[in-house]
Amino acid sequence: MNQTLPLSHTDILPDILPPLLQWYPAQADNRQLPWRESPNPYHTWLSEIMLQQTRASAVIPYYERFLDALPDIPALAAADETLLMKLWQGLGYYSRARNLQKAARIIMDRHHGKLPQDQSALQNLPGIGPYTAGAIGAIAWGKPWPAVDGNVLRIVSRVLASSADIASARTRRAVTDALSPLYPSGSSAGALNQAFMDLGATICLPHGAPHCPRCPLAALCLAHEAGREQDFPVKKAARPRRVEQYTVLLLRQGNTYALHQRPKKGLLAGLWEFPNLPGKAASQQIRKYLRQYGLTADSLVPLPEARHIFSHVEWKLSGWLICLAAPCCIVADSSLPLRWVTPQEIAKTYSVPAAFSHYLPYLYHPTTKSMK
Repeated sequence: MNQTLPLSHTDILPDILPPLLQWYPAQADNRQLPWRESPNPYHTWLSEIMLQQTRASAVIPYYERFLDALPDIPALAAADETLLMKLWQGLGYYSRARNLQKAARIIMDRHHGKLPQDQSALQNLPGIGPYTAGAIGAIAWGKPWPAVDGNVLRIVSRVLASSADIASARTRRAVTDALSPLYPSGSSAGALNQAFMDLGATICLPHGAPHCPRCPLAALCLAHEAGREQDFPVKKAARPRRVEQYTVLLLRQGNTYALHQRPKKGLLAGLWEFPNLPGKAASQQIRKYLRQYGLTADSLVPLPEARHIFSHVEWKLSGWLICLAAPCCIVADSSLPLRWVTPQEIAKTYSVPAAFSHYLPYLYHPTTKSMK
């Protein structure tokens, strides 16, 4: 074993694979997931991208709806961006959906419409890194490729009682390198990857006490032997999130509301949002803002505050429901073009990020306490 790896007790690793493979079949019967019913490369790829930082139970309806609309790689490559974003709405990390489509178009152009089975070629596709490539290769093709994610890092750290920082790329590479020569081929490769996923999701939990009495690796786990399960894994503290404040404006004209499309680059790129102002704006600031665009408010209704957390930033939101005087229009040189749509059109067509979903109910049940 390479002694430069930031791991100790790696001689235990060969012994953990047989118990995992023996445990997994019954576990899989108890945790039925639709992507396991037909593990073709496209289904596996789609599910793995959706499952990143999202619970499997939450992914199921998104996965099924996505496949109904875009059942294969050619359909994904040809999809309209508005449809793609709407299908992804609620999963967050919208760049993942865009990378799915970018990769699908490359697959159509360069790989005859099929995901390449070469590991390097697979990882060269947008949005597919070592973990996703490992999952696709093992589950769809039986390749002996580990898929090392947070579940695997946590399990291996506890089994080895390793103090290596799992947030470090060096540790991830070390775990991958340590597991790679041990991996079987064929159906066992996919079963092993999914056994790690299930063990991490159901027993060797990231938060709270792991369920060690039910764990197939309890007899081998050094952290469990020492009664130190919750001391591992070791992870460097994340940077504090940046906090930003915005005032969300629900501009109502008749039975329509204004949406604004975000820039094509940056956070939530290209998605549709309610117009908003930086900071916590008072009613007079809002009226001044509206006048810039030829708009007049008949009434302003303050709405409850909300909060939305992204991976590196936290939004604090205040909101207003604003009924506009009719007729209204946006001045020709406006830097804020608006699209007026009904609540039903928003629900059916437009991808409004979860950050703004706190205010969606007020489209259907507007409050009546207004500030004239």
